Amino acid sequence: MRMVLKAQIPTEAGNDALRSGSMPKIMETAVAALKPEAAYFTLDGGDRTCFFYFDMQQSSQMPPVLESFFTELHAKVSIQPVMNMDDLRIGLGDLMSGT
Repeated sequence: MRMVLKAQIPTEAGNDALRSGSMPKIMETAVAALKPEAAYFTLDGGDRTCFFYFDMQQSSQMPPVLESFFTELHAKVSIQPVMNMDDLRIGLGDLMSGT
């Protein structure tokens, strides 16, 4: 199932991770584990924020990736299902056909 992981990194924890040099490693590890179709990095509410769009095969994928966001970056993390346009077309088609 296609999912989006959003991680908001508080300023102080992000600054510490940058100073220690751990930020690039944490992000590279997340990308290697998730193999996202897209990864975006921005600001949200004044916090460093990243979005990873990926295919979750099993819920057991969550702990190896999420724990570094929690323990090393003190991030606020959310994961939720998302659709692309093809998924939406299929879902709406099923809705309209009554299946």
